[in-house]
Amino acid sequence: MSFRLVGEEVRYRGPFLTVVRATFETPEGERFEREFLRHIGAVAVVAVVDGEVVLVRQFRAAVGRDLLEIPAGLLDVEGEDREAAVRRELEEEAGLRVTGPLELLVEYFPAAGMADHRVWIYLATETQACESRPQGLEEQRMTVERVPLADVEGLISSGQISDGKTIVGLLLARDRLS
Repeated sequence: MSFRLVGEEVRYRGPFLTVVRATFETPEGERFEREFLRHIGAVAVVAVVDGEVVLVRQFRAAVGRDLLEIPAGLLDVEGEDREAAVRRELEEEAGLRVTGPLELLVEYFPAAGMADHRVWIYLATETQACESRPQGLEEQRMTVERVPLADVEGLISSGQISDGKTIVGLLLARDRLS
């Protein structure tokens, strides 16, 4: 027997996240409440071109500064599967079209203590240049940067890369490709 969701009250509903207060019951019947975020989910991609990882530098409102990240985006297109979303995001943000298979590196919860947000990170090693199609004000001002895969650990340990999905994706890709 495990914990059981008894009820849920929506506190706020936005386009891609919902704040809920949920009531749970323990296996022994004791009830308790928790507030957390329900999230539509996201995909991210480690694109490797000629031994270099393709990263984007963009402003992130929640932390109030630019972050260096792997391309990523929300699962916000009705009926779109995850691999199609990865392909779309890589084209929009980095101007790269996937020409070979995508490999799922990991599916994980970046903040399980406060959200059901799930991220699927893929590896793309076969791409070709295409026109980028930035969406939104942040993406219109983002820059695309390439760094050698061998430099990833140093960029992370120095704090130049501090985004969670980027750290997870880059380390997994480095291990997969070495």
